[in-house]
Amino acid sequence: MKLIIATIKPFRLDQVREALTEIGVRGMMVSEIKGFGAQSGHTEIYRGAEYTVNFVPKIRLDIVVPDAMADQVTDAIVKSAATGKIGDGKIFTLDVENAVRVRTGETNEDAL
Repeated sequence: MKLIIATIKPFRLDQVREALTEIGVRGMMVSEIKGFGAQSGHTEIYRGAEYTVNFVPKIRLDIVVPDAMADQVTDAIVKSAATGKIGDGKIFTLDVENAVRVRTGETNEDAL
């Protein structure tokens, strides 16, 4: 099993969710986060005063899938999240040793 962690722009969440649902992803966890990378934040003006926003709002997706689906999920996220502009996000893929569905006790891929 693989854990796919993706950070995307908030306004792309619906497109990404739809793309993942179409390829058979049955669940994911979504978190609102803040961070910076190549964007390094930006400046804004509020009530006439300029200030720097060091952390940019993002959405983090955590998705656990069978090994065979990992590349397909990554491709779907890239295609649906990309705007072609800086700050589109990142995707990380990690191995998952074990998964347990708490309600039934099912393990590993049965728990997904």
